Amino acid sequence: MERKQFLKTLGAGAAFAITFPCLNGCSSENGDTAGNIPVPSGVDFTIDLTSSDAEKLAENGGFILKNSVVVVRNLEGDFVAASQVCSHEGYDEVRFIPQDGGIFYCDVHGSRFEQNGSPLNQVDSSPARPLKIFKTELTDTILRVFE
Repeated sequence: MERKQFLKTLGAGAAFAITFPCLNGCSSENGDTAGNIPVPSGVDFTIDLTSSDAEKLAENGGFILKNSVVVVRNLEGDFVAASQVCSHEGYDEVRFIPQDGGIFYCDVHGSRFEQNGSPLNQVDSSPARPLKIFKTELTDTILRVFE
């Protein structure tokens, strides 16, 4: 059976129900989400750097994922935090890589960002938008990540 014939047998209502989720795939009303995952907001949490969960932050270039945030000890030893959700299409695949002095990278479409969130490349025809960056504050062994 050909697609056209198949859709006729379903009727307009069923065809709409099947195709509607696909039509809205990467749209955005407010710019904060470009896919299914919203950019984190209201972020305010702490990390005990002596805990086993924070083990990867002991080394420069190490990172952890927490509350949709990538928390990094960059190559210089400073703490940086960014949205794990890519500003390109809303996938939660942003990670830190020790390339070009240390950058945030989303391997879904190859989006790359400086540590201050500035885009380093434009992917397809989408306008390059900055990656959301959060503040960090270290007190003894407690790292606070917040807006």
